[in-house]
Amino acid sequence: MDIQVLGTGCANCKATLALIDEVAQAKGVAITLGKVEDIKQIIGYGVMSTPGVVIDGKVVHAGGVPSRDKVMRWLAS
Repeated sequence: MDIQVLGTGCANCKATLALIDEVAQAKGVAITLGKVEDIKQIIGYGVMSTPGVVIDGKVVHAGGVPSRDKVMRWLAS
């Protein structure tokens, strides 16, 4: 599972990255976690408010830190 967090480095973006990593480790799910900070790439995904989350090329979240439950559902799929 390839997960990208879209954002320019704000606190919410960092919190989202940490939350996804923490949940993946707790569930024992193997992921590739990356960060996209280039604004042109972020807009290319159609995300206008960050942080955004892209899983396997599909935008699943934009704007604000996702809830732990939401992240758990993503990693259960």
